Amino acid sequence: MLTIRNLRGGYGRIEVLHGVSLSVRPGEVVALVGANGAGKSTLLKAVSGLLPQWTGEILFEGRELSGRKPPEIVSMGVGLVPEGRWIFPPLSVLDNLRLGAYLRLRRGDKQGVEEELQRVYELFPILAERRNQPAGTLSGGEQQMLAIGRALMTRPRLLLLDEPTTGLAPLLVEKIFQIIARLRDEGLTFLLVEQNAQGALALADRGYVLETGRMVLQGRARDLLEDQEVKRAYLGRDYKEFVEGRA
Repeated sequence: MLTIRNLRGGYGRIEVLHGVSLSVRPGEVVALVGANGAGKSTLLKAVSGLLPQWTGEILFEGRELSGRKPPEIVSMGVGLVPEGRWIFPPLSVLDNLRLGAYLRLRRGDKQGVEEELQRVYELFPILAERRNQPAGTLSGGEQQMLAIGRALMTRPRLLLLDEPTTGLAPLLVEKIFQIIARLRDEGLTFLLVEQNAQGALALADRGYVLETGRMVLQGRARDLLEDQEVKRAYLGRDYKEFVEGRA
């Protein structure tokens, strides 16, 4: 579904991604883990059209994304949940969700948007309860649910998730991972960027490890969980208890 080959990119004259390559197959959750500053968010911005790539290829379902504007990429079926959520605090929960469906509403797909809205409410009942509440008054976990719900309103086939569990309590982290697993089972494909390497790799089908803009490891998520270098750098002493607790 997604193929990235030898991607280079960055900000101004600063190169952040140094020839990165990865792939995401339909129906997978692929985890991209690494330390702060590794280039994970930069890669997602390049895929979604928010940051121009310097060189390399980004193909979605065989079509080149290079040079396309973000609205066109969204229309093609690529959704993004950005780091930090980026909701619209003064607007209601409902209006935030409707903004996610802006391009579809412009095309006149009112019935489809309403159906998607009900699906989001079924996934996140708290959003239905607070649909008329200003989004800025929601808790951090509720705002993250809103950000995911807003992205789902675009009806993506590939969803890019940038640090969806940052700053959340453990129970909410588990809830977010459960929702991702459910949506994967329903056919949605994910590229998941996470500093929570334990949770991401326990959930994912495959994984990549990014260090200072270069891919240093890749493979099945379970194999990466057992890799000595990954354990040392990202998982810490309690990774085994964590994984066994999720089994």
